[in-house]
Amino acid sequence: MTDAPVKLPLIYRLSRITWPWFTCTMSTGAIAALLSQQPFPFRGLVAIGTMFFIFDAVLFFIFNLMMFIRITRNPRAWLASLHHPNESFFFGAYWVSVALIIYSIQAYGVPRSGPWLIRALEVLFWVYISCSLCVAIFQYQAIFSVERLLIADAMPAWILPAYPSLVTGPLAGVLLKSQPVESGQRILIAGIAIQGLGWTIAFIIYTMYLTRLTTHKMPAHGMRPGMYVAVGPAAYTSAGLISLGRASPGLFPTLNLSSASPTPIPVGSVMAVLGFVSGIFLFLVAFWFCALATITVLRVVRRMSWTLNWWAFIFPNVGLAIACIQIGDALGSKGVQGVGAGLTLLLIVMWIFVMGASLRALWKGQVLSPNNDPGLDDVELVLGDAITTGRNRIY
Repeated sequence: MTDAPVKLPLIYRLSRITWPWFTCTMSTGAIAALLSQQPFPFRGLVAIGTMFFIFDAVLFFIFNLMMFIRITRNPRAWLASLHHPNESFFFGAYWVSVALIIYSIQAYGVPRSGPWLIRALEVLFWVYISCSLCVAIFQYQAIFSVERLLIADAMPAWILPAYPSLVTGPLAGVLLKSQPVESGQRILIAGIAIQGLGWTIAFIIYTMYLTRLTTHKMPAHGMRPGMYVAVGPAAYTSAGLISLGRASPGLFPTLNLSSASPTPIPVGSVMAVLGFVSGIFLFLVAFWFCALATITVLRVVRRMSWTLNWWAFIFPNVGLAIACIQIGDALGSKGVQGVGAGLTLLLIVMWIFVMGASLRALWKGQVLSPNNDPGLDDVELVLGDAITTGRNRIY
């Protein structure tokens, strides 16, 4: 590969976008969400967070436009991408990006607008969880029906179709800050239910992933950043349960759970305690996966070349930082909050580094060009429409 940009028609390069590109908008939106949760606000923080939010929305629009070009140029290949193992799992990244845009609208838009936006966000929430439920059901069903995957290839990316469900808890938690009681009760219950679905699916896939690590070789060097995806399920479930639990006392002060018992039970307080305990319980699970991935990556960092997997450095670990901040807020601990703020700074630096590496790869023709887009060439080859043969694989 030379240092000169690859001379290819612009429309051709634009049509080579794959679902893994939406890990970029996942990570950018996650940074915007993380900045809105900072325990030590300062002048300009909201402006910085808003800039990340706007940039994320612009990127999401551009990627959607590119995906539309891909669909129009090769509709059959696009449909195959929804079940092909090289690309399909990353369809979940698209919907997580949607969730984070809704999250940022709540964080940065509601304080500057009227009640109409609060109502609109409630509607968007119900549309989103309907879509996330459909993704979790139909995409896994399509993959199970059409593909045959090996445990030797198991990676945390297999969890990604459940990721839209896994961010529902944190999304519901932030929406509850402005929702009225009646709609807030419905959002809270739905948030817990969908979060439980996502966590259960992730837990099952955890067993496959750990089986692969104990019985087969470690992932290839370029795929090792993808190990951080395993951090997200525990981290976002931890953050979601804590935030939903903290909102519960205001929504469910007391409740009669049984007609046989006339004594009302402080359900909201019970849910707050359960959410906090469960969140702490899961936090260290997320940290363990983070430490495991970090050590594994550091062992080969000098031999790693850039891939879209690098965006996994950001998004899953944002969940860890948000969970840390949530725990610090619940405990009133400045020390724990400070750790969360430190993680935020580290993740912003990492985002700048990965974005720079991505732009460099784009300029040099190392992506959106033949043989350099994992999944796309393989999908088109299967359909007999390939121009070139794909070399790389992402799982």
